[in-house]
Amino acid sequence: MGADHTRSTPSTPPGVRRLLVATVVPLFVVTVIAAVVLWPRNTPERAPGEEAPRYHATVTRVVTEPCPEQPEGPAGPAQGPCGTVTVRVEQGPDAGQQVQTPVPAGPGAPTVAVGDEIVLVKLTDPADPTVSRYDIAEHQRGEPLVWLAALFAAAIIAFGRLRGVAALAGLAASFAILLTFVVPGISAGGSPLLIAIVGSALIMFVVLYLTHGITAQTSVAVLGTLGSLVLTGLLGSLAIAATHLTGFGSEEATTLSMYQRDVDLHGLLLAGIIIGSLGVLDDVTVTQAATVTELAHANPGLSRMQLYRSATRVGRAHIASTVNTIVLAYAGASLPLLLLLTADSRPASQILTSEFLTQEIVRSAVATLGLIAAVPLTTGLAALVTAAGRGPADDPTKPADPAPRPRPPVDPDAALEALSGPRPGPSTPAPAGWPEPERSTDTAW
Repeated sequence: MGADHTRSTPSTPPGVRRLLVATVVPLFVVTVIAAVVLWPRNTPERAPGEEAPRYHATVTRVVTEPCPEQPEGPAGPAQGPCGTVTVRVEQGPDAGQQVQTPVPAGPGAPTVAVGDEIVLVKLTDPADPTVSRYDIAEHQRGEPLVWLAALFAAAIIAFGRLRGVAALAGLAASFAILLTFVVPGISAGGSPLLIAIVGSALIMFVVLYLTHGITAQTSVAVLGTLGSLVLTGLLGSLAIAATHLTGFGSEEATTLSMYQRDVDLHGLLLAGIIIGSLGVLDDVTVTQAATVTELAHANPGLSRMQLYRSATRVGRAHIASTVNTIVLAYAGASLPLLLLLTADSRPASQILTSEFLTQEIVRSAVATLGLIAAVPLTTGLAALVTAAGRGPADDPTKPADPAPRPRPPVDPDAALEALSGPRPGPSTPAPAGWPEPERSTDTAW
């Protein structure tokens, strides 16, 4: 018979399973109840007509010409290019017609060519509603985004197979929770911090169990993620209070305050830190729980402390690379702000302690501290749960059984004699009832 190469997975003891269920299920129920209570019911609706209508169109002709000379002012000379663009309108009341628009100019204006699919905005003269004109707003990006999304999904499914399908489903669930609960709840005037915590917990439960299955290993990752999120929220609150951040450190926040005055930007800043930390925390906690499980499978003789130490060494290497990832991610998102370091004439100490840059430093530092705390927390829980699945023979604290002594070689005649008594021979009389053997009387032999 060939050797069995199937790895045996030690089952979690019923007591440990009951303890995990008794811990995770109430947390999930509380999260669902909180989501139902905080679910937005009075989301403000935009009044019709606030934004100019937009229609799809295709560029059919571009004519450029020299721009008229203008005197230089404080903002410098006029920016080109100048000319007209002929487009074929594909939507709206003028669908199918050819209209002319000025060549887009100014900072951030799109560069158009014949055949480009663009978006037109229809502007109406406030003094005379019957007079209107079209301007080019931007390019249509729907088709390239669809191809990019298809490539993204195909790559994940090809590599991850069923696990990749589950990951895509988890990603869809995350966006659904963000777009239907978190964003509308904050827009409706709810507490950004409370909504972010509940929304993050809901995303965590759905994504982790959907992607990795309902197992003890996933439950350990859930508990480690939830504990780290709570710590991240506390550290974020302390850091924001200590640095006296107001939440007005970005142009987007200032613009939002003009449209929705009841939004708590201070809480919105903390909510962004919590939600931004969730994705990295999921990665670390799942990795640590899986590392402990694999180490226990590879060497069942490892004790809980040995499992913890070995997995923590893996966690240190993971954290060392992930910390750089967090800082670079925030730096990439705030690159225009970092460029102000070279354009601002103030001393570097004043720039580093300004509102907009302090906000990014707090984001990175708090997210990193929560990430570091996730490693020992998750690793310790995973070591306890994994080591609890061993039987008495797997306990490394007990002395090993002595090696069995080698057996002496077996003599077939001695074994037969032990089973049926001594064999009859020339010096041994035959037992009663046995015929006497014949003896030869020939002296020649």
